[in-house]
Amino acid sequence: MELSAYLPFWSKLEPRHRELLQQVVTECHFEKGRLIHNGSADCVGLYFVIRGRLRVFVMSEEGKELTLYRLLDRDICLLSASCLMRSIQFDVIITTEEDTVALHIPVEAYRRLMEESVVVANYTNELIAANFSEVMWRMDQIMNKKLDSRVAAFLLEEADLRGSNGLDMTHEQIANHLGSAREVVTRMMKYFQTEGLVKLGRGSIELLDLDGLNRLAAESMR
Repeated sequence: MELSAYLPFWSKLEPRHRELLQQVVTECHFEKGRLIHNGSADCVGLYFVIRGRLRVFVMSEEGKELTLYRLLDRDICLLSASCLMRSIQFDVIITTEEDTVALHIPVEAYRRLMEESVVVANYTNELIAANFSEVMWRMDQIMNKKLDSRVAAFLLEEADLRGSNGLDMTHEQIANHLGSAREVVTRMMKYFQTEGLVKLGRGSIELLDLDGLNRLAAESMR
């Protein structure tokens, strides 16, 4: 396994740390819809996504979901090893949205790297900061942006990820991503259809007016 192609800090590691990683890193294959992390008590280690897509989300006591961010090819899933970060108490759930292949680094091995390698420690701190910024952006969306703009932005993002303007998604799935209620999303989608922005089917959505959706989504786009 050529780890240098996937681990961004590989070239700066000492030989003994490279040897450690060669010994412990494994390649994992997950089917779509697989639960790979469930809360802070479930500390499974780090995953480096080779190909596929992971969804990182939180769930309220009432079962309401909110997607914090998604991880794509060559992204690193740090919160699956949240026990490494003593000052962070953050219960997230991580599932696969596609069939996914990832490299796995066990918790104890990564803890040793963080303790012995300034390069890995600095990289981890930068990753924590990036994840925190992503979460804060999501909170700003919920608190300060209109739902119609957020829904439009989500539809465009989803179309870009899938490479298609036809989405096989239910209103409940959209609501789970956005931390909203299905009934609210349904009303919004019907409004979009009335305005000629989308065409709704059973469990499907076709994006018709990309320019219109982009104008509506402007304040919620990255």
